[in-house]
Amino acid sequence: MNRDEIVAELFRMRDPEYARMQTKIIPTVPADSIIGVRTPALRVFAKELSGDGEIGNFLSGLPHQYFDEDQLHAFVISQEKNFDRCAAQVEAFLPFINNWATCDQLSPKAFKREPERLLPSIDRWIRSDRIYTVRFAIGMLMQHFLDDRFEVRYADMVAKVRSEEYYVHMMIAWYFATALAKQYEQILPYLEEKRLDAWVHNKAIQKSVESYRIPEERKEYLRTLRVSRK
Repeated sequence: MNRDEIVAELFRMRDPEYARMQTKIIPTVPADSIIGVRTPALRVFAKELSGDGEIGNFLSGLPHQYFDEDQLHAFVISQEKNFDRCAAQVEAFLPFINNWATCDQLSPKAFKREPERLLPSIDRWIRSDRIYTVRFAIGMLMQHFLDDRFEVRYADMVAKVRSEEYYVHMMIAWYFATALAKQYEQILPYLEEKRLDAWVHNKAIQKSVESYRIPEERKEYLRTLRVSRK
């Protein structure tokens, strides 16, 4: 399918009510760029397109006009199983991501198979001046390096991020809340020693207290670590 055919199919799957809802929760994209295709339908469409010989033309046609094209793009890349091809596609796409939803939907299968190969790219992405490139880097550390592969140096990378951007702050808080659930003893000092921005610090505690993965006695202690913001 060429790009015009893809867009026509997206409009065929349009849900106007869903489009209205998305305009409220994704304020960084123009409302008229949101077609309103539900995520399950986009995932199915992406799987169909992954084997299409013309999909490369769609992937290279950046920037896209519609938010839903970006979402579809993220899902198509996520289907790619070859690490090198996938990495090249991600590098080309990252500068054009302009919202948290597309950023967080980009979860390549190839990266799950060889996460160690990601580390040099993560180190570069996390130092980017682009909001969603930094957010994506933190997301990759959260997805692939918080379990058996965890090392304190990865948490240090996240803690050292300096940004005034809400969507970066939210991802840092999400990372540390998730890390507290998985690596409590090694992550707790980041809060006890107040190594994070005050807003991020408190948001990480809030998310931890709301999590079912953290025992109540730990939640009680985390509540005592909240800080006042100047």
